[in-house]
Amino acid sequence: MNAPTTRRLTVAQALVEFLAHQYTERDGRRHRLINACWGIFGHGNVAGLGQALLESGDAMPYLQGRNEQAMVHAAVGYARQRDRLGAQAVTTSIGPGATNLVTGAALATVNRLPVLLLPGDIFATRPADPVLQQLEVPFAGDVSVNDALRPVSRYFDRVTRPEALIPAALQAMRVLADPVDTGAVTLALPQDVQAEAYDWPEEFFADRIWRVPRPAPDADALAEAVRALRGARRPLVVAGGGVHHSEAEEALRAFADATGIPVASTQAGKGSLRHDHPADVGGIGHTGTATADALAREADVVLGVGTRYTDFTTASSTLFAAPGVRFVNLNIASFDAHKLGGLSLVADARAGLEALAEELSGERVDAEYEAAYREAKAGWERRVDAAYGAADPSVRPSQTQVLGALDAVVDDTDVIINAAGSLPGDLHKLWRARSRRQYHLEYGYSCMGYEIPAAIGVRLAAPDRPVWALVGDGTYLMNPTELVTAVQEGIHINVVLVQNHGYASIGGLSQATGGERFGTDYRFRAADGTYTGAPLPVDLAANAASLGMHVLRAATVGELRAALAEARGANRPTCVYVETETADTVPGAPEAQAWWDVPVAETATRPAAVAAREAYDRHTAGRRRHL
Repeated sequence: MNAPTTRRLTVAQALVEFLAHQYTERDGRRHRLINACWGIFGHGNVAGLGQALLESGDAMPYLQGRNEQAMVHAAVGYARQRDRLGAQAVTTSIGPGATNLVTGAALATVNRLPVLLLPGDIFATRPADPVLQQLEVPFAGDVSVNDALRPVSRYFDRVTRPEALIPAALQAMRVLADPVDTGAVTLALPQDVQAEAYDWPEEFFADRIWRVPRPAPDADALAEAVRALRGARRPLVVAGGGVHHSEAEEALRAFADATGIPVASTQAGKGSLRHDHPADVGGIGHTGTATADALAREADVVLGVGTRYTDFTTASSTLFAAPGVRFVNLNIASFDAHKLGGLSLVADARAGLEALAEELSGERVDAEYEAAYREAKAGWERRVDAAYGAADPSVRPSQTQVLGALDAVVDDTDVIINAAGSLPGDLHKLWRARSRRQYHLEYGYSCMGYEIPAAIGVRLAAPDRPVWALVGDGTYLMNPTELVTAVQEGIHINVVLVQNHGYASIGGLSQATGGERFGTDYRFRAADGTYTGAPLPVDLAANAASLGMHVLRAATVGELRAALAEARGANRPTCVYVETETADTVPGAPEAQAWWDVPVAETATRPAAVAAREAYDRHTAGRRRHL
């Protein structure tokens, strides 16, 4: 009897070889699961994974980053653009390199986007104790800083023996490819184990396909959902990110065409219908449109498709106000399908929508209801036009006029990326999404510093699509380092850097909650703690240029339009820098159409805080539990 065929490799070499042979498959199309590995090397991975990646060559492309958190953001942007069917790995040294992964891991897991984290770890054999950067825990000898990744990972393992890599690697791939369980996956790799050789079974390196299913809804649950929708007089669809992940946009369009039910979208779901589809009523919730939020307040049945129902979507449980409102939740995750006391329809978004459309064939909403929401939609579009418009090209633009200028430049192929600050609210209300993956908002974790590295990841996933990172000055100062990566690798991203001299979003929130914009300005501070009003002598455009970007400065609306057009036609990483007008007389985005719960001090001495608490108490009176 022949002995099993084996290959002698180090743990790191075996892992890289294994990853190069993993695939996902959905609808008969196969995709490489791990397409590249980002890395910053130090002790803990330089002689293990570093050497293995060097040997692997084109089998596992290597991408050099500047900041560990940013590398995770880039990988997440890549995975989202690939509809979660392809992902990337990230390797770091031990110590601060590993702990810098935590924020990125949380973002990936919150948004349910796959990324493989491979942090170096302390010696498993403990030849010296402690080693450089080791956290000593007196009550537990097996704890390292990598344990901080446990609560933000969907799967975590520490590979302390070579043979333990086999089950750990298989479990890691299972989670990455699972549309319900996916998120950050961490394999902590002690630096001595990475370099240890082992005789691996040849089968470990065979091509392996992880099939991504499209489960159909249960027949009884489907029948109940159909009964609820048939009985609805004012139904509303809430489209979440699951529509995009499932590639269910065409199924949703067909459903809306057949039934006439209006479709509102979460931040993750925007673009599920084109902005000009008659049933698309825009964003919903605290940053939503007046049209969508008015429909939500009166809806008697809400069909949620692939949504987690975050507090921004539900306006902190105050938006869906009809006394008898019922929820039908179509979601591949039963955890989300049961929210808000909803009728649970556990299924793939595309499969579920197709099943609902078939059962509801011939059913359509009342013509008066359809005419009313279409009229309201047209009215909102006029408000968008007003916010975007600037008759005089010689004036300094407002932030919404920046969006209007960009709207005039892009087409269906462009991708717009943002995550934090005041821009997400303006974009959710105003942006006219032209295609399924044009609108890329990370709003599950709303992480400042996501935009630039995510733009790199998106461009790697879609090299033929123009990619725009919309960045405020606060976000830029958090994490500009990956501009160097874009320049080094020749990755053509466009960065629109909006300077308004402070944390505009949090400043507004502070004002609304009685905090009087304390600690949110980027201006000189006087001896008494107040701000003098003079902006700091900081030149962010010069900073971007110093990092290798081609920088275009725009002082007026006319210059901005020209700069955006030039950037879109450029063949190198380009930054468009613009200072925005913040005066109240400049057209801006409409105010929030729904509330968001940020608790206000119950006792205070300053009048602004007292007034804010009174307003808070009025809003909380409208909060309800959907049971």
